[in-house]
Amino acid sequence: MHKILFVVFSLFSFSVCYSFAEPTSQVSVLSQTSSDLETIRARIIEDLLAPAIDEERISHLIKSIQPDGSWGSINYKDVSRTGFQHSEHLTNMLELSRALKKKGSPFYKNQEVSKAAHAALDFWIAHDFICDNWWWNEMGTPNLMINTLLVLDIDLTEKEKTEGLRIAGRANLEGFGARPGGDLIQIAGMLGKQALFKRDEATLERVVNVMASEIKVTTGRGLKPDMSFHHRVDNVISTLTYGTGYASAFSYWAVKIAGTRFKFPDEAMKLLIDYYLDGICRSLAFATYPDPGAKNRDLSRRGTSNPVGNEIAENLKVASDYRRADLENIIKIRNGEQKPNLSWDHFFWHSEYFTHQRPAYFTSVRMHSSRNHSMEEPHNEEGLKNHHVADGSNFVAVTGKEYAEIFPVWDWQKIPGTTVVQKPALPHWKEIAKKGLTDFVGGVSDGQYGAAAFDFVSPLDPLRARKSWFFFDGEYVCLGAGITSESDYKVLTTVNQCLLNGEVTVKTKVGELKLDNGTNNLKDVNWIHHDGVTYLFPVSANINLTNTTATGNYRAINHHTWATEEPIEKEVFTAWFDHGQKPKGASYAYIVIPATELSSINSYKQDKIVILSNTPELQGVMNKELQQSELVFFTPGKISLPGGVSVEVENPCMVMLKTKGNALEKLSVSDPTRKLKTLRLKVGAKMEGKGDNWKATWSKHERQSTIEISLPEGGYAGQSVVINISGK
Repeated sequence: MHKILFVVFSLFSFSVCYSFAEPTSQVSVLSQTSSDLETIRARIIEDLLAPAIDEERISHLIKSIQPDGSWGSINYKDVSRTGFQHSEHLTNMLELSRALKKKGSPFYKNQEVSKAAHAALDFWIAHDFICDNWWWNEMGTPNLMINTLLVLDIDLTEKEKTEGLRIAGRANLEGFGARPGGDLIQIAGMLGKQALFKRDEATLERVVNVMASEIKVTTGRGLKPDMSFHHRVDNVISTLTYGTGYASAFSYWAVKIAGTRFKFPDEAMKLLIDYYLDGICRSLAFATYPDPGAKNRDLSRRGTSNPVGNEIAENLKVASDYRRADLENIIKIRNGEQKPNLSWDHFFWHSEYFTHQRPAYFTSVRMHSSRNHSMEEPHNEEGLKNHHVADGSNFVAVTGKEYAEIFPVWDWQKIPGTTVVQKPALPHWKEIAKKGLTDFVGGVSDGQYGAAAFDFVSPLDPLRARKSWFFFDGEYVCLGAGITSESDYKVLTTVNQCLLNGEVTVKTKVGELKLDNGTNNLKDVNWIHHDGVTYLFPVSANINLTNTTATGNYRAINHHTWATEEPIEKEVFTAWFDHGQKPKGASYAYIVIPATELSSINSYKQDKIVILSNTPELQGVMNKELQQSELVFFTPGKISLPGGVSVEVENPCMVMLKTKGNALEKLSVSDPTRKLKTLRLKVGAKMEGKGDNWKATWSKHERQSTIEISLPEGGYAGQSVVINISGK
């Protein structure tokens, strides 16, 4: 069982490796503390000076700065939440200071650069710009200010020190933004830098103590028992935003204070590494590419699809030996030195988010329930079309680049995996964040295989459906049943919408066909192949498909000043089921086979996948090669599996069985409603005995076992119980 860490945020910081030899000389506590503070201070400044100097840019900043220390290209009047170009001024100020103070820089101790840096700092101090967004006032501006002060250091005038510290001091532990869930620790890091600048040991110690006190699992804001991260109390996943800033900041400070008396405890470092590897990395395709399904309003930002860097992993590896091999493997994969070799299956039960990784592909499902909101609020007018992202979105990645910067041109009512009423236009962005409406939302997993289930009721439209996903090795299966709507508009289920990359080939009852670019209404489709992924239809289906140019702009999804209406064009592949208007009990079924060559499709052993049931009451799939059956009981029920094993449940639940003939080898169960304390089921296979959380009795007369399982409670309600039966 993992415990989790709270971390500290630091903008514009870079990894620097140090030697952490323990002091051997006999010194007093006071002198040791002073020495440690100076060591940490020097490391921070070294880190701030680490980035390379862009000579062309520095030359431009010197030439373009106005006599009063401003730049004509910056709009200093707009202090709105969507504007505030003043951040450019702060960045310019820091870059000039770095060019001046970095040894080896072409501008080292250059008087012209010194004049520009001080003019820019003095201009800011004179105007003390305040943004309508509190974040800049309490975090963004103070962070850039204290970084500049540390870099300039002894070159500062007394006024610059005093006034700069006053502005930096708005990042403090008593401020509005100092809330658990990420911001508190980020602000603590800024306060720590203020303490280092002033050589204030008492404040530095207080900061480290605050950090240490926040290293914990919580059911509130912050790190969850399932290793996802929630920044707010809406229970919306924010692992790849605030949660990554959390890990980044803590790992940054862990390196800076390592080997000193301020260092974090070993157990805390272990927990942080667990969170990084088992939370953050499992929300990234191949531990490298951000999964769109784990994102929120950041989907509307440029660069949202960029692969992550190695700074956090490198820092953690330097600060601790714990799970070093895992960290090194991740680093090598990202550097292209190691072919992806990751394999796991994980359900984040606090976030209704499921991920499945194999060496050749990654896939995810995002849902919502009565326990969380469908999406983050579109704070600062970002993510303006995110209405349906959590309506069962299902992304699949073979390269990690399938959705790279697609979002300005996306059809946001055709998000992969979702079933959506096709409205003439999306509701206003103020209607995005809605509380989920159903309890039965969850997953079952044994760490390698699993299933996700969604009793979907749209919080926006008169639409409901039962949706499930079943994950194996070379493929996963997507089922939908009971699709019912009262809307006059069509209801569609989207198979995928991704960047068009290469040819699209389909097979229908008349044979194989390579599609020309355009719009295609296809009849009796057996399979579709595009970009290394095959979509196979167990029963031939009518599919709509477009492979054509899509046009859009960033302004439609983000109202920040940089987001303009400049047209963006991308080639896009989209495939979907059309359930028509006002469907009653419609369904769909398809198998996704990632990382497949066109030449290998017809040799795929489709008969190894058996769809056991696809009804509103029960959805289930068996992989005969694995002898793995995954079942979603939306209502109490019974089913007989191929091979003779039967399963009967008294409550809605999820069940996964691995069998060998008519013998049961492994049993995994979960309660998507999170309401049950125990689960009772009957299985037509012999199972006797008891364990820590289960007991089973065998009835020779009935030829079945009755199994009672104690389910996790509290923060672990919704987690799977896995029982290995072999050898019992």
